[in-house]
Amino acid sequence: MKLRPRCDETPAWQALQSHHQRLGRHFDMRADFAANPKRFAHFSQHAPHVFADLSKNRIDAEAEALLMQLARECGLEAHRDAMLAGEPINSTEQRAVLHVLLRNQPAAHAQAVLEGAVAEAAMPEVNATLQAMLDFAESIRADEGITDVVNIGIGGSDLGPQMAVVALQAHALTGKRFHFVSNVDGDELGEVFGQISPGRTLFLVASKTFTTRETMTNALSARRWFLEQGGQDVGRHFVALTTNLEAAAAFGIRTCFGFRDWVGGRYSMWSAIGLPLAIAIGAAGFRALLGGAHAMDLHFAQQPLERNLPVRLGLLDVWYRNFQGFTSRSVAPYHHGLRRLPAYLQQLEMESNGKSVDLQGRPLGYSTSPVVWGEPGTNGQHAFFQMIHQGTDIVPVEFIAVREPAHDLPGHHAQLVANALAQAQALLLGRADAGGHRNFSGNRPSSFFVLERMDPASLGALVALYEHRVFVSGSIWGINSFDQWGVELGKQLAQDLQPRLASGDTSGLDASTAGLLRQFRPRF
Repeated sequence: MKLRPRCDETPAWQALQSHHQRLGRHFDMRADFAANPKRFAHFSQHAPHVFADLSKNRIDAEAEALLMQLARECGLEAHRDAMLAGEPINSTEQRAVLHVLLRNQPAAHAQAVLEGAVAEAAMPEVNATLQAMLDFAESIRADEGITDVVNIGIGGSDLGPQMAVVALQAHALTGKRFHFVSNVDGDELGEVFGQISPGRTLFLVASKTFTTRETMTNALSARRWFLEQGGQDVGRHFVALTTNLEAAAAFGIRTCFGFRDWVGGRYSMWSAIGLPLAIAIGAAGFRALLGGAHAMDLHFAQQPLERNLPVRLGLLDVWYRNFQGFTSRSVAPYHHGLRRLPAYLQQLEMESNGKSVDLQGRPLGYSTSPVVWGEPGTNGQHAFFQMIHQGTDIVPVEFIAVREPAHDLPGHHAQLVANALAQAQALLLGRADAGGHRNFSGNRPSSFFVLERMDPASLGALVALYEHRVFVSGSIWGINSFDQWGVELGKQLAQDLQPRLASGDTSGLDASTAGLLRQFRPRF
């Protein structure tokens, strides 16, 4: 792919620096609302299944226009099109990035996002794998003998499907329970063992290579427990989500669903990794999830930058990180079902964009990914919102609310929505207090997303929105958002340290690691 200009070497970057100096870090949104009656209209928009209000952010129309100029000077549109054309934009691994292909709807009435030779070659396999997975999911849904589904994975093989199963609980099949095991800490797996019986449980082992150490440790322990508890037929009760068919067969597994290396782990919820979700919400529900994501894909691929919601959000992230100096962003979903969304977004954004060199391996002279964190409202209000309102650091907040609740408990939803609106309002307006202790400075930024309801299509669109947003900011920063070498070093060192716990050998270790190892030595 053609080398793109680095963001800090563009005229727009210099213009943004000058504009920020004129505007100041303390641009007063309240004054701009008063002076500009169209501010809300300008900074809000509809996208598929999502309404976004970005008007309560510390940005003006000139800054946004300069950010759009920056995007064009950095070749954002060409980079997006290269991804959708199947070019190997994951340059350190020489891989294409085609998770969008997994939701490139085959239905005759649906418009394709990915077209051309790459999509044409891959779509038959994608569709066949999807159909086989959904057929299997329906068979498990109909099997009253299976009451528990245990997903064993880690990272993207856990966070995505777990987040989605929790979010769509109101749409899930009754009579089956879903468990997710990721931590190699045996307490987690042991806790699940206490809730299930071997003859009524289906284990899903999710590992592309079938070699991930944490996953395989848990899978081997699950198989041992299954057999020791009198379980019969490993092949019926264990399924592999992997491309390593030989290793799965050696494990005793007969049923496997694979996916290609152009599907990154944190982008794999749409693939066979989504099997637990397909079992929970059924084939129609899973196709609706893909449909919602597909609608957002079309929006991202076709809308002009100025009305392209993932682009506007990604550029806002660049503005905050590199010009306003904000180091973190809090996600506050005002929906119980989205309680695992902040954890999912932590991996999506920080594993993607937590990089310090550009595509050529040159050190960056600017910051990249913010720290992403959060908890559901209204719980967060009674925990960290104190700091968000009155702390010394400015933390942009993203509120996510749903118009239609899935319950019919009187009064609850109105109170929930009122709290979300009030928190965003309070961050904007503040309140003066001469004594100081009750003073709220206000002028603190937030974005507000509204979903019509929490259903598969809306969730699919929301997750795709965040995926494309991360792509946009990473593209502007000129980094590879699709590798994760930072995950590897600690895992490699752990392989060296584990046998040392048994032998007590500390030769060659730094003094701190050697001293800590001795603290654990009597146990092993």
